[in-house]
Amino acid sequence: MFLNGASSVASIFTQQGKKGTNQDAMIVWENFGSKMGTVFCGVFDGHGPYGHMVARKVRDSLPLKLNAQWEVNSEVMSLQNNISTQASMNSEKHLFAWKMTKTSIDFDEEKLPEFFITLKESFLKAFKTMDKELKLHPNIDCFCSGTTAVTIVKQGQDLVIGNVGDSRAILGTRDDNNNLIAVQLTVDLKPNLPKEAERIKRYRGRILLLEMLEIQELYWVLEMTTTT
Repeated sequence: MFLNGASSVASIFTQQGKKGTNQDAMIVWENFGSKMGTVFCGVFDGHGPYGHMVARKVRDSLPLKLNAQWEVNSEVMSLQNNISTQASMNSEKHLFAWKMTKTSIDFDEEKLPEFFITLKESFLKAFKTMDKELKLHPNIDCFCSGTTAVTIVKQGQDLVIGNVGDSRAILGTRDDNNNLIAVQLTVDLKPNLPKEAERIKRYRGRILLLEMLEIQELYWVLEMTTTT
């Protein structure tokens, strides 16, 4: 695991700009969760007066929460598979137990690898837990400060991305002429996106569009009463 520098599989670098405190935080964790060949990458761009503190806190805590949730969900998935197998062997009692222990993971939603299904649920729970922890932090005021979080878990040839905010995950690949091209893997979650605007309003947020006539640019101002 490293926070700045390079290894055989990755490199990360940030440089302070002219706006003041550098609010970027990054991490690469090889063999994530003691899983050989699994890599966790995260980029966190803080904003607001305490944005640098929020970004660093999320960088230090979110990977651990994700790993813990992944282990729990993997165990639950394994247990459910075992019970399901036993249920198919003429055991109505075991079938009933499987239904009672089934979590929100939907096995029939898509025919995806078990790796994706368990990790998707783990990302959702880890992000929610991180958000609650930040609200209760005694030294960080998150009312007007926060951070983006674009996080990736790579296992073999598979990528699973958990994203909040407008930091981007970009895939470098090649076209038919062997030219290097960039492919954006994430969607910028900004208020001008209809679904994002709807989500903000659903959680009692307000979106104000201010037109700065002097420089003829548009700015989005977001006022949130809750970040849940």
